[in-house]
Amino acid sequence: MAVGEKDAVAHGACAVRLGADFRWPGGQKVAVVFNVAFEAWSDGKAPGIGPMGNPLPQGIFDTNALMWGHYGVVRGIERLLRVLDRAKTRASVMVSGVLAERAPDRVRAIADAGHEIVAHGYAQEIVPAKLTHEEDRANIATTTKLLSTAVGAKPKGWISPRGTPGAGTARLLVEAGYHWQGDVFDDDRPYVQIFDTGRIVAIPLVMEVNDLPHAMRFGRSPRQFVELFDDFLKHALTESDAVMIDVTAHAHCYGRPSGAWAYETIARGASGRDDIWVATRAQVATHVAAAIP
Repeated sequence: MAVGEKDAVAHGACAVRLGADFRWPGGQKVAVVFNVAFEAWSDGKAPGIGPMGNPLPQGIFDTNALMWGHYGVVRGIERLLRVLDRAKTRASVMVSGVLAERAPDRVRAIADAGHEIVAHGYAQEIVPAKLTHEEDRANIATTTKLLSTAVGAKPKGWISPRGTPGAGTARLLVEAGYHWQGDVFDDDRPYVQIFDTGRIVAIPLVMEVNDLPHAMRFGRSPRQFVELFDDFLKHALTESDAVMIDVTAHAHCYGRPSGAWAYETIARGASGRDDIWVATRAQVATHVAAAIP
């Protein structure tokens, strides 16, 4: 294993990374993780992006973006759960804590279907990098309590809105008993952050096959989403080092019919392969924690 180094963001952490000899279970070089983002915003807040390209005058509340974001809880999450069931695939589902208040039945349905519940902050506009240390701690505590109450079990993993932590967020997650966090983007493989108070597995959220930038930023089609995954996987299998591929759908974006088709196409294809490891983020964290004792 590589020697520990000072973490680039997490204050007081030593980052210990996996060596070139690391492999996923079964000796596989590629791990594929299916993610669903089930997100919401606080009352009176709306997503920062929406389907309309023309900006509103400054100070006008974007009701269009609000309704676009609301699709996830109305239709998107149920459709993606059906997709995953048909593909016989278990996903890591990032859930905003506010949804445990507004739609606890839908949050419970995710856990009841066997998917991993990932704490995703209380609401999407509450980005830890904007918070004080105590506000960050309170946000973690509130989100954890709401999700734990809704599903009857404490989440093991955390990904902040926008994947943008504060300098103290990872330490606070250790304090709160989390096993892994996904607010890192500086490696192809997970690693371990070690503090004087404990340790946590840091799992990058690989962004190449993610519907939000794919469709909203670049304007690509669902068919191109499938092609992007196929090309990425084909190349990754030729690499000498182990890598991880995230396939991410937001309930309010690719929870819609055409996007869900693309997500299901990828999931069905991946589930039948014997040259990759399809896993949840919790399973990834367990394997990596054992590899870095």
